Amino acid sequence: MSAHPEPTLRQLRYLVTLAETGQYRRAAAALGIAQPSLSQQIATLEDVLGLRLFERGRGGVLLTPPGREVALRARRILDEVAALGDLSAELQRGLSGTLRLGSTPTIGPYFLPSVLRDLHRDFPDLRLVLRDAPPAALFAGLQDGTFDLVLTQLPAGGDLVRVRRLFREPLLLAVSRDHPLAAKAEITAADLKGHDILSLSPDYALHAQTARLCEETGAVLRRDYEGTSLDALRQMAAMNMGAALLPRLYTRSEVRGADADVRLLPFRSRGPWRSVGLAWREGAGRQAAFEHFHAACAASLRTAFAGELVTEDG
Repeated sequence: MSAHPEPTLRQLRYLVTLAETGQYRRAAAALGIAQPSLSQQIATLEDVLGLRLFERGRGGVLLTPPGREVALRARRILDEVAALGDLSAELQRGLSGTLRLGSTPTIGPYFLPSVLRDLHRDFPDLRLVLRDAPPAALFAGLQDGTFDLVLTQLPAGGDLVRVRRLFREPLLLAVSRDHPLAAKAEITAADLKGHDILSLSPDYALHAQTARLCEETGAVLRRDYEGTSLDALRQMAAMNMGAALLPRLYTRSEVRGADADVRLLPFRSRGPWRSVGLAWREGAGRQAAFEHFHAACAASLRTAFAGELVTEDG
């Protein structure tokens, strides 16, 4: 069975132009076509719809009552098509529309608030939908389309994922106030030897990084106490259940003042860092917008976290 013919955008454009000019001659001139071609397309449209759209009037043509309804709907359709073209150009040109951003909870809450203020100011047409999830869930969501972009610790991704680093941040050692290392102003990796180190669960990239550091320095990774959040790690460290490696962004937000529940010890040199970046699917179709988003985040963090992070070009 053959499909029922449908009106074309060209026919709708001819209809609207004829309705606006009221004459075949003027409409054909406005459209840049021959008058017989216009007459043929209008006749074909009437056959497709099964409606008489125009009637002869004094000095030209007039829309019939059904023609008025069809012309009104045709104008709406053409307006939507034009708007779609404008949207496509805008999405290719910069940041607008909706982006669904997933973030690991060890990064997003401490990085995004400062950056989002700048993004909202500079790109008012951009709407961000944010959700936190562990890294494994982030990349599953990236593959199934739940997320357009993910903010996560690196390295990460796969063959079909594009990754752009944003910054590197130092990890600080958090210890209780009565910990044997608490009196030091700064430490070296060698100072960790023999000390208990707390970590997040293996769901987080920070766990593997902490485990490697323990192996390299002779520290003891406590596997019987795995934190479910950076707050939990800090609180366990405050109770002298072990020391914990905490990212700089977290500590600048949550560990402040002389009455803080833990001491923060920076590493003297060649201390541990973590790398953070954005990732998206190679074939997602909005590569230009994603690159713009990365560049906007990078520009914002250079101001918001000046001197505290090493940026992508630092």
